[in-house]
Amino acid sequence: MPAPVRAASAERAQGHTDPANADPAYTDPENPDPESTARLIALRLLDAQPRTRVELERALARRGVPTDAATAVLDRFAEVGLIDDEAFAQAWVTSRHAGRGLGRRALTVELQRRGVDAETIGEAVSAVSAEDEEVAARALVSRRLRTVSGLPRETARRRLVGMLARRGFSQALAARVVDASLSDQAMGPVPGDWAPDDPAISR
Repeated sequence: MPAPVRAASAERAQGHTDPANADPAYTDPENPDPESTARLIALRLLDAQPRTRVELERALARRGVPTDAATAVLDRFAEVGLIDDEAFAQAWVTSRHAGRGLGRRALTVELQRRGVDAETIGEAVSAVSAEDEEVAARALVSRRLRTVSGLPRETARRRLVGMLARRGFSQALAARVVDASLSDQAMGPVPGDWAPDDPAISR
């Protein structure tokens, strides 16, 4: 897999100036040829973080690079593997699902915003199974339960379901996971189970 699409780089360079938003009128005075300029801009962007073809097209258009020059350069980049939307989408899904616990709907929206086509998105997102989504949703709720422990059940339920919805999980899955988690919390530890927070055990 080409270096620009490694999963570990999918969220890199946060907090730093993004070259896509810098030097809007950038040109190379030693290479006035628009293809040379397009090549330098695109390489600079890819060196900062992975990009889809559409993201690069948008960036080059903002610089005023002629469309034909941009197309020629990006076609060449695709031929040599510097641009690979399929690999980008796969890496993005792996990184964002594992790192942020995002559901398939949120992953789809993020890739759409980056210009990935529907077929490629569908193939990448299909790697996240229904079971994967449920495991991720349960983990997210488990981490948030303590923050809503003093609230009325319906308030806690509404907040947790809303949190999962914002992460891209379906309403049905969110409700099922939250209800199960709240019920488990209400029951407390099963008799005979070791509970690390039980003062009678910690003495």
